[in-house]
Amino acid sequence: MSRRQSLIALAVLALFALVPPVAGYLDQPYLSYFFTRIMIFAIAAVSLDLILGFGGMVSFGHAVYLGVGAYTVGILSHHGIDSGFVQFPLAVLTSGLAALVIGAISIRTSGVYFIMITLAFAQMLYFLGVSLEQYGGDDGMAINRSEFVEPIDFWDELQFYYVVLATLALFVYLCHRIVHSRFGMALQGTRSNLRRMEAIGFPTYRYRLAGFTIAGVMCGIAGALLANWSEFVSPAYMHWTRSGEIMIMVILGGIGTLVGPLLGAAGFLLLEEYLPDLMDLAVPGWGQHWMVLFGPVLILVVLFGRGGLYALLTGSRRQ
Repeated sequence: MSRRQSLIALAVLALFALVPPVAGYLDQPYLSYFFTRIMIFAIAAVSLDLILGFGGMVSFGHAVYLGVGAYTVGILSHHGIDSGFVQFPLAVLTSGLAALVIGAISIRTSGVYFIMITLAFAQMLYFLGVSLEQYGGDDGMAINRSEFVEPIDFWDELQFYYVVLATLALFVYLCHRIVHSRFGMALQGTRSNLRRMEAIGFPTYRYRLAGFTIAGVMCGIAGALLANWSEFVSPAYMHWTRSGEIMIMVILGGIGTLVGPLLGAAGFLLLEEYLPDLMDLAVPGWGQHWMVLFGPVLILVVLFGRGGLYALLTGSRRQ
C-alpha cells in the first residue's frame, strides 16, 4: 500500500475500534454486533483482493473457504470439541488444503475457464454441505462458540469484537508485506503479463498457487470467525451468490488497494442493512427490492470511480 492507502486503512481501523464505545453511549449494542460481521467479511474480501487485485485470478468460488472454515468449527463443536486451540488450527489446515487442491487444478486454466472451474468446485462443496444430514443438511446447525484460556472469552461480545478487529488489522498488514515482497512483485507480474514472466524463467504456476492457497487460508479463518459470530453454520456460506457478494465488496471498495475491501465490505453491508428500510419509507413495500437500487449505485461507482470507493474518497482513478 502507498502512504495514502496506509493512512486510510489506519483511519478505517480506528473508526472500527470506536464502534463499541459509541454503541454503548447510544445504547445500541446491535451496532457492535453488526460491525463484527462487517469486519469478518472485510477479512474475506481482503483475501480475495490478494489474488484478484494483485494476482489477476478472478475466483468466483472464494466463499467456499468461508464455508470450509465455518464447517470445521461447526463439526468439531457438534462433536463436543469446543477448544479454539483445536478448531482454528484445523480450520487453517482444511481451508488451506481445499485451496491447494482447487488451485492446483484451476490455475492450469485461465480466463473464463478459471472462473467456471472455481465456481464448479464451490458448488460441489456447497451440495456436499447440503447432503450432510448429520450436520443439519440444508438447514444448517447451531453451534457453541470457541473456548480459549483466560482472559480470552468469545462469549464476551466486546472481547470477540476486538479479536476480530485485531485479526483484520493483522491480515491487512500481512497482505501489505506480501504484496511488497519479492513474492508479491512476482505475483503482480503474472497478472500483468503471464507469458513474459514464464519466458524470463519465473515458476509462475507455483507463485500463483501459493498466493491462491494463502488467500484460501485467510478466508477460512474468516469463516471460523463467522461461525463463532452467528453460532451457526450453513451450506449457504458456500453458495455462489456469497462468492459474488464478496467480489462485489472488492469491486465496490477498490480492486488492488487492500484498503478498498474494508470500505467495500462496510458499504455493501450497510446498504444491505439500511437501504430496504429507507426504500420502505419512500415507497411502502419496496424494501425487499433493494437490489434494484443497489445495482445502479454499483454501476455508477464503477463508471465514475474506477478504483471504487477508495478512488472516490481520494480523488484518484486506477487504470
